Order: sequence, then C-alpha cells, then structure tokens
Amino acid sequence: MRLAGKRAFVTGGRQGIGRGILDAFLAEGADVVTCGRGLRPDGLPSDWLTLDVSDARAVANAARKLGSLDILVNNSGVQIEKTVVDSTDADWDLVMGANARGVFNVCRALIPLMQDGGSIINIGSISADVADPSMALYNASKAFVHGLTRSIAVDHGPSIRCNAICPGWIETGMLDAGFERADDPAKARSDALARHPTRRFGHPEDIASIAVWLASDESGFATGQLFTVDGGMTAASPLNPGLF
Repeated sequence: MRLAGKRAFVTGGRQGIGRGILDAFLAEGADVVTCGRGLRPDGLPSDWLTLDVSDARAVANAARKLGSLDILVNNSGVQIEKTVVDSTDADWDLVMGANARGVFNVCRALIPLMQDGGSIINIGSISADVADPSMALYNASKAFVHGLTRSIAVDHGPSIRCNAICPGWIETGMLDAGFERADDPAKARSDALARHPTRRFGHPEDIASIAVWLASDESGFATGQLFTVDGGMTAASPLNPGLF
C-alpha cells in the first residue's frame, strides 16, 4: 500500500491510461478523484467531477471542491489526425485546449493546494520527440507538456516534484484510430509490432506501474524528468527488424 493516506486527482480517468492509473492508485491505498467532460460513468470506483480542463474558471471552481492533494496526474487529452495545413482553428482549440491549456489550468489551480512532498505526473508522449505523421497539433501539444513539466519542477521544488511519463504505443482507442488511417491497417499493425523489442504494444497497466512509483515516496529524488515507456521502440534503428 505505497499510497496509503495520500489523496490524488487524476484527470481523464474514465478509460484508457487514466483508468489504468486510477485503478492502480486505488489498489495502493490512495483516495482518488477523477474527472471528465460527461456524466459519471457507471461502475467507476472513485469520486467524480464533471469538468472540462480547458475551462480555467471551471478548473478553479473544481479546485475549491477538491481541497488539499498529495498527487496530481494530468492525463486528459485528445487527438486529431491532421497535418498543419489541414488543421482548422477549431482543431487547434480542441487539441491545444485539452492537451496544453488544460494541463496548465489544472497545475496553476492545484499547485497551491498540494501538500509538501506532493507529486505531479503529466502524461506526455514519445510523439513530442519523434513526430507521428499527420498529428501536428498532438505532437506540438505534448512538447508543451514536456517543457511545462521541467518548469514546474524547477520553480516549485523542493515542496513539489513534477515528472512526465512519455508513453509509446499503448492499446487504447487512440492507437486503433491511428491504424485505421493506414491503407492496410493489419499490415501497419504488424509492421509496428516488429519495431518493438518487446514485440507487443503497451497496456494502460504498464503506464500505471511507473505512475505509482512516481506518486510514491520511493521516487523522492526524481523530478523534472521525462520517463519514456515505449517497449524500446525509440531505442531502435528505423530499419524494420523483421526484414533481417
């Protein structure tokens, strides 16, 4: 029970990586609150706030309800598959609103509520460093998250630690949407698997495991860092190992 007695707020805990982190935190003894734009999902095992993180006023109101916190996970995010030229102002507002402004809003509102020794965990992406094609706004939004993570660690230490987890290809709806854009989705999936030394894609539980460590006192000397969890994909040459 590494998180016993700690209170956590996880944005976007309805499904995917956020739900994996929520479940892992509960299993380790944390008191968890999560949020999303819609109504509380059936069967959710934690407290729920209906919240659009891109709305600064709504986030400030939510902060007053949450009270003091030990752990903050910024996981809410959206993805649009377009190039810069194809992206509209509405696309910018949606992606940057959730992925960049949302993280900023939540950190700005909740850092004053965090206990000494608190841990902020931002969900970044390998896409901030190795751009996925036709994902211009998503890639850029995650680069913002990485920069903000370092700034928070520098400006708000030693009372608060801030790190980012940079997932690779995780089995969620976002991954499926990416493959569906390919001319041959099955071939695209098999080719991508061959580029992973682990020969599998990640699961939300893989990200949740490192989130638990970063939230716990065991990681007390880790701050301002970007932790890549991608099955070794970005460690490999671009040559497809399946051809050799």
